[in-house]
Amino acid sequence: MSEAELAMHGDGGPAKRPVLLFMSDYDDPAEWAPALAEAWPELEVRVWPEIGEPAEVDFALVWKPAPGSLRQFPNLRLIVNLGAGIDAIAADETLPADVPIARLADSGQSEMMTGFVVLSVLRHHRELRFFEAAQRERRWAYRHPREHRDCRVGVMGLGYLGLAAARALAGLGFEVAGWSRGRKAADGIECFAGQEELPAFLARTDILVAMLPATAETRGLLGREAFAALPEGAKFVNVGRGSTVDEQALIEALESGRLAEATLDVFETEPLPAEHPLWAMEQVLITPHLASVAVPRTAALQVVANCRRVLDGETPEYTVDRGRGY
Repeated sequence: MSEAELAMHGDGGPAKRPVLLFMSDYDDPAEWAPALAEAWPELEVRVWPEIGEPAEVDFALVWKPAPGSLRQFPNLRLIVNLGAGIDAIAADETLPADVPIARLADSGQSEMMTGFVVLSVLRHHRELRFFEAAQRERRWAYRHPREHRDCRVGVMGLGYLGLAAARALAGLGFEVAGWSRGRKAADGIECFAGQEELPAFLARTDILVAMLPATAETRGLLGREAFAALPEGAKFVNVGRGSTVDEQALIEALESGRLAEATLDVFETEPLPAEHPLWAMEQVLITPHLASVAVPRTAALQVVANCRRVLDGETPEYTVDRGRGY
């Protein structure tokens, strides 16, 4: 243990073990506990709701905690979010302002997201839905493949995950552009920024990949105006947040043919209600928010490193701005 760890709540007696609380209804603590123990053998992991003495909890590793559930830990030093999106935590006004929140940005999570995005883009580009329909009809239907360079892909959101996906698509030969709130730069990727450049970005995009965070600025950003700016017959992939899309506008764009197809992994309401019209649209592929998840084997190393940084008085990596929402 480091000097900072040995001095935790130092009173001259035996050193207190650092305590991390795991709180998630979506992630398996049986996978996380061994990974965390391997990364930091001295760490004690407690699983919600078995919290023990609240004052002993130093760190919280969470996904969508109930509002107010973290306020009971008076010595909480760090909250680590089990994913990239922090909208659930950012909305909790009961959290102490001085407790930093860090998001995950591990290699396993990035690889998983990149793979899903590439799979979705290739499925749309190679028109697999057409061939799936032909197979059901036992019909030999040939369509000549187009080169990757003839397809213009646009990635909205050039954060850690978005930039990795954009680079992978560019590496496959697609003509890739990216859009973000602030100016970014990446080799081989044309970068657009801000509201004033959004129409031009959309107008040059045949397959739009949304990887935006949930913030006040992005809520409903992809609506009627945005879909109308895309070329007729464009295709749409959303792996960011459901709140960024006006779902009624999306349905209308799909019904009119403005959008030819969509792959949707995230929604305004999750689980997607059984009566939602998107379920019945043959041109839509729905997946249950699984494009990317945290991988304990790799992510535990980042979690532990950030906990150690906090104990040593350093700023954790990938700290989020609560006001901006990412």
